[in-house]
Amino acid sequence: MNLARVSKLSVLLCAIATVLITSSAFAAISKTRQLTPGEKAKVSGLILSRDGDLVRVRDKKSHEVITVSIGDATQIERRNHKLPFYRHTDMDVTALLPGLTIEAEGVANFNGQLEASKIWFTPDDFAIEVAQQQQVLANKAAAQNAQSAANQAATAAGAAQNSADQAQNSADQATLQAEAAGVVGLADAAAIAAVDQRVSDLDDYKIESENDVFFDRDSAVLKDEAKPALADLAKLAKSVQGYLIEISGYASNTLGSKTDQKLSEERAAAVARYFYEVQNIPMRRILIPVGYGSTHPLASNTNAEGRELNRRVDVKVLVNKSVEEGL
Repeated sequence: MNLARVSKLSVLLCAIATVLITSSAFAAISKTRQLTPGEKAKVSGLILSRDGDLVRVRDKKSHEVITVSIGDATQIERRNHKLPFYRHTDMDVTALLPGLTIEAEGVANFNGQLEASKIWFTPDDFAIEVAQQQQVLANKAAAQNAQSAANQAATAAGAAQNSADQAQNSADQATLQAEAAGVVGLADAAAIAAVDQRVSDLDDYKIESENDVFFDRDSAVLKDEAKPALADLAKLAKSVQGYLIEISGYASNTLGSKTDQKLSEERAAAVARYFYEVQNIPMRRILIPVGYGSTHPLASNTNAEGRELNRRVDVKVLVNKSVEEGL
């Protein structure tokens, strides 16, 4: 059972790597098309790279690369989807990451770029492609069912002395299944994180600056003492050409996985709104504010000091390396 689960995890991670490597390969070999100024156009295809307000898209029909320019007037529409995706619809513009398939329409500007009036995307497209149609919710249910079976078997072991050994063995097996299902649960979290992909993990981007801000227990309210550091990051970001901001929220594993997940997402969203509402950072310059629940702790959650460090949001200012080479 464990080996099968681990094998699926390996397949999943390989699938993620394949998608990213394939995107990079197409970016290298596809021909870039310059549009005629004033030309009305529509493109449908895979995002290859982001450079601030510029999105390079490989059209699925012509296989040409068209640079799409997004601005304040660009309307972003998220189509219906089945798999989990960040729920703040007012932040849909932050979803435009490498690997996502989009449709865009607009009029060409004098730089030969498509100045988008409207962009559509369906989160499922990327989710299915990356996760190889892994059933995230089904695996989560499997983990819960396996844990329930472990509990039932343990109860049976205590109630039936004559079959104690057999019941305990069943409990042990079910516990192993629960642990294995938990591993798959982590793999599913990685798949969703890939949908919300932290592009700073890709070689195309470099980190210009990074900082953590911390939150009170059970709270997603941004504290006043955290704001100066974010203001400094915003100032630095504005000084860098083609910047993007990545926001990752975390919790301290004290409220249960669902509540921790929601709290981590709300913390990330609070930071994103501070950048947008107070520091005038366009939402399109922010990569999906991701909540990672209680994963990736900075310290142990067994003591108050460790939990305080884990109630955080990590913020990075990113730049696409292609800016230095000429997009």
